[in-house]
Amino acid sequence: MATIETTTAGQRTAGAGPLLRDWRRRRRLSQLDLALESGVSARHLSFIETGRSKPSAEMVLRLAEQLDVPLRERNRLLLAAGYAPAFEERGLDAPEMAPVHDAIQRVLDGHEPYPAIVVDRGWNLVAGNHAISLLTEGVDPALLRPPANAMRLALHPGGLAPRIVNFGEWRAHLIDRLARQIAVTADPELVALMEECSAYPLPDGAEEPSPPSPGHELAGQIAVPLRLRIGDEELVFISIVATFGTPVDITVAELSIESFFPGDAATADAVRAFAGG
Repeated sequence: MATIETTTAGQRTAGAGPLLRDWRRRRRLSQLDLALESGVSARHLSFIETGRSKPSAEMVLRLAEQLDVPLRERNRLLLAAGYAPAFEERGLDAPEMAPVHDAIQRVLDGHEPYPAIVVDRGWNLVAGNHAISLLTEGVDPALLRPPANAMRLALHPGGLAPRIVNFGEWRAHLIDRLARQIAVTADPELVALMEECSAYPLPDGAEEPSPPSPGHELAGQIAVPLRLRIGDEELVFISIVATFGTPVDITVAELSIESFFPGDAATADAVRAFAGG
């Protein structure tokens, strides 16, 4: 597994310059590349990174935008530079969030009878539609107590893991998604979650996926499916992950909606029958 850089508490107390340099290196950009993309001189950028020049709040935000720094971390950059945070973090139950809450509910309701969930940046379940009971049937109740975590639900031996037919493939897919998220956000909580989930024992009969042959890792597939055993049936789902397109609130920016669709006609029929029953 590739080495993953994280932002430590010590780094977060440093000035904005070193933090910006860390984000630039994490994005594998040279000073010249970032300077050209941001419309500033490489000399000025060098002075900012070394602390010889204090950036304005506008400059911090301009560089952060080019580096695709998460909104939560942009606030930390502003604080490190001596400025007030620019992005708010409201709870979903706040009055101002009513349009967001309603939009999420419409997506969840509209996806019935197929399962859909909403998770936050730490994969904690924020909401779900009635159809997710199809997936969580038989799960250890302790894993469903708030704050239930979607990654734990999928990979823990008391969760979905024993019923996932292609567990090795699905586990590799989820861990890869988590690693990509860590690379983007540098969130140490996600690193801890990945270490925890990677250490779970495999279900009986499941094997670690062997490295695929180049060019043949997804032969015959359109997406990595979730193959779930429910009773005597094997249901096949593919998923789509959606996020808000233009968020300026931290909570909204960190929400993801994952919708599961039937991967074959038999699954579609079984899900409709489940909903009807």
